[in-house]
Amino acid sequence: MNKLLELSTTELSNLISSKKISCEELVSESIQNIKENDSKINSFITILDKDALQKAKDLDNKFSRKEIEHSFMTGIPIMLKDNIATKGIKTTAGSKILENYISPYDSFVTKKILNNNGVIIGKGNLDEFAMGSSNETSYFGPVKNPWDTARVPGGSSGGPAAAVSAGLVACSLGSDTGGSIRQPASLCGITGMKPTYGTVSRYGLIAFASSLDQIGPFARTAEDCGNILNVISGKDYNDSTSYEKDFNNFNSKINQDIKGLKIGIPKDYLKNVDPEIKIILENSIKEFENLGAIAEEIELPLTEYCMDVYYIIAPSEASSNLSRYDGVKYGHRSSTDENSRASLVDSRSEGFGDEVKRRIMIGTYTLSAGYYDAYYKKAQQIRTLIVEEFENAFKKFDVLLAPTSPTTAFKINEKTNDPIKMYQSDLCTIPVNIAGLPAISINAGFDKNLPVGIQIIGPQNGDQKVIQFAHKFQENSQWHLKYPKI
Repeated sequence: MNKLLELSTTELSNLISSKKISCEELVSESIQNIKENDSKINSFITILDKDALQKAKDLDNKFSRKEIEHSFMTGIPIMLKDNIATKGIKTTAGSKILENYISPYDSFVTKKILNNNGVIIGKGNLDEFAMGSSNETSYFGPVKNPWDTARVPGGSSGGPAAAVSAGLVACSLGSDTGGSIRQPASLCGITGMKPTYGTVSRYGLIAFASSLDQIGPFARTAEDCGNILNVISGKDYNDSTSYEKDFNNFNSKINQDIKGLKIGIPKDYLKNVDPEIKIILENSIKEFENLGAIAEEIELPLTEYCMDVYYIIAPSEASSNLSRYDGVKYGHRSSTDENSRASLVDSRSEGFGDEVKRRIMIGTYTLSAGYYDAYYKKAQQIRTLIVEEFENAFKKFDVLLAPTSPTTAFKINEKTNDPIKMYQSDLCTIPVNIAGLPAISINAGFDKNLPVGIQIIGPQNGDQKVIQFAHKFQENSQWHLKYPKI
């Protein structure tokens, strides 16, 4: 990896602003790194090298002529997860059924990035329709972890996480439905944030589970994540769940002291976590205590129901959302007689992978007559109780601290034949999505040369506080400055 992309996005933005480097210089390095290294990790589905380089040159010219003012994203090479719509560019969701689908419109976040002169350099590989915890279900092949290419990067946003970790791009955008930003951030040794539900518009995000999905950033630092959220957040009238924050700057508390602030350590998150992960969490608690924070254990007994609730609600919503993919208007169409019902059935059978089919079938069952009240309705009722449990916890604590993943990156194919074991990879992240809370994963150490993430969880709209704690940790540690050699 060349040296520029070892820097944080914030540092790179400052270098461009001061004209110490050009947009073209930075984007050229990104393209070079992609050409040299992405064949080893398969993080990209689509590479826009020529378009990106031309845009970088245009930005330099406009910047020098003072036709544009510098913004945080000016000239920054960024990858978008390939379930985020990009006009005129393939948006596949990692699926055969959308293999050649070209979006006729831009997502809300795509427009935000482009309007702020960011350079979209490509689309990131992902688990098919964002359904997975390892990035092994993609129609375009698995993504490999830059720290050990025999291991998974985590999922579903494995491509965007691996690309930042390997220094192919400065930052990226992913989506998080049950941990799909935070878990790969942990396994790849970078920073990844899921903001409060509704902070970032879902318009143009190919839906998995609409009440859980949220777009968020991958980057080197918590400060980067805050700066990126400043760009991509905001009310969007195309998404009724989005809203304006009552603050304008996600980093406004970043330099505030955490002395005297209280951290809750949920014991319930540690039941199925590897001993080595627990040790690193304990070391992280000590780091926060050295900074003046007060750490206490807390019980969140409803945690044991979160996995069950998630795997009723998420597949149910997926079953509904994915009913539109039948090959009639776009996407894969079976060669069966086009006028026959069989063509619709075959198009879906051929177009969807096994994991997507599994979740559609689960969701269809839980929504079916006679089972809706017993499963989906009851899951929503328990969800309300989980939200209340978190609200009560945050009456006492400023943030909660927990492992991001119960293990480090596991080997490719290690869990593919055991769905339950795979689903348990998200044990620590799912509760946050159920409650719609903000959380950030930061690198906190290594076990056998594999990165280990911890997650800082905040109350509803506590995004600033989450970033504040993460930043203070990174100011006083070096873990986020470690880079893989691929």
